[in-house]
Amino acid sequence: MPASPTSPAIALRRPGPSRVRGHPGLALIIMLSAQLMIILDMTVVNIALPHIQAGLHFSTDGLSWVLNAYTLTFGGLLLLGGRAGDILGRRRVFLAGITLFTVASLAGGLATQAWWLLAARALQGVGGALATPAVLALVVGSFPEGRERTRALGVYSAVLMGGASLGLVLGGLITEWASWRWVLFVNVPVGVLVVAVTPLFVTESPRQPGRFDLAGALTSTGGMTALVYGFIRAASDGWADRMTLAAFGGAAVLLAAFLLTESRTAHAITPLRLFASLSRSGSYLTRLLLVAGMFGMFFFLTQFVQEILGLRPLLAGVAFLPLTVTVFAVSRLAPRLMPRFGSTRLMLAGMLPVIAGMAWLAQVNAGTSYLGGILGPMLLLGTGMGVVFVPLTTVSLAGVAPADSGAASSMVNVMQQLGGALGLAILVTVFGTAYRHAVAAGTTAPSVALKNSALVHGVSSAFTVAAVFDGCALLVILLSTGALNGLIRRR
Repeated sequence: MPASPTSPAIALRRPGPSRVRGHPGLALIIMLSAQLMIILDMTVVNIALPHIQAGLHFSTDGLSWVLNAYTLTFGGLLLLGGRAGDILGRRRVFLAGITLFTVASLAGGLATQAWWLLAARALQGVGGALATPAVLALVVGSFPEGRERTRALGVYSAVLMGGASLGLVLGGLITEWASWRWVLFVNVPVGVLVVAVTPLFVTESPRQPGRFDLAGALTSTGGMTALVYGFIRAASDGWADRMTLAAFGGAAVLLAAFLLTESRTAHAITPLRLFASLSRSGSYLTRLLLVAGMFGMFFFLTQFVQEILGLRPLLAGVAFLPLTVTVFAVSRLAPRLMPRFGSTRLMLAGMLPVIAGMAWLAQVNAGTSYLGGILGPMLLLGTGMGVVFVPLTTVSLAGVAPADSGAASSMVNVMQQLGGALGLAILVTVFGTAYRHAVAAGTTAPSVALKNSALVHGVSSAFTVAAVFDGCALLVILLSTGALNGLIRRR
């Protein structure tokens, strides 16, 4: 069994925090600029997909892999990327990841064939998986626990959630005014600048002595890759598809082997002691559920505003701007509220507008307007997400030994990525089932009207399930923090 976080063996080899050379604010800007670039790439391509399909002659099925190639490598390698930072040095791994991400972005923008773009997107995912855990670990290590770290995590959370919706805005702008290639080219100057200035303001974290957990790395990477692929396959081919079932079966075997390996090795890639805290484990599950609903919302609401409301790519992207602005603004206020109300109360308070906003979106119909049925839910979702993600991230990292901060940071990002893949797969399945039932029930309607009616019904059904995800997240917070027991005792 691995040593406890307080044992002498761990204490002797525990590395100190990352240090900044007198400019913690500049260091934070550098790290979060890189994180924003990576987060943007998860959504900025969405609105450009029709132009990519026309430019590189993708098939309809093949087009989904422009997103999936990135998701698969990013999600599969996150645990490996987090532990690599602990062992090899976080700044070193961060720079390697950003360099690879930048080069792959340039290659993707220059692609002249479909396979070329898919290979570049996969390499972008590898670079993102190396850099992302290091970003959060560097943020945590650069600021002492307390008010300074909470404020830094507030900005990080704003970038994390606001960046996803900002990607839709930028995707619309770039697609309308330039070329789809610029959704990739835009990463190049940012990446070059980050690589150039990082050594000036962020020093290397001390390496963690010990052997690299090769068995844990292989089983976690293979298991996470199979799991993410299973969700992707389920979204396109159904949950009963043979390859879907094989992927989930392979994931179960590999992840079981991973857990067995981690329970026996002294240098685990993901120390199981991270899950000893009920509140921390609950924060991981809460994040998964929240992101499952949020990324599904982005996917379906993008279709709704273009197909039903008839907005062009530029306006479709701008339509998400209120959500982006609200998340950024509220995330800056949340750190000031935490000392007064505490993490648990703030998370519970943030969940209420999230659930209300998603339930409101579930009421969409063919007559829904942007001002009457979309803007209000966006403001509620932005407010709730801005409140809940700051304390949620704080709980996920509170009390983690410096030696484990890379692994803990990668677990936060694994839940983010897995939540997106899981949520999209489930909600696409819900949408497809509702869409087919609506078409079957309305065969006498004109074809265009029938298609639109079925689309609206499918989107409404998907939003309903997303609201259920958010309700489950609220329940997890109540159970994992003991808040539910407190409410029962008061009664």
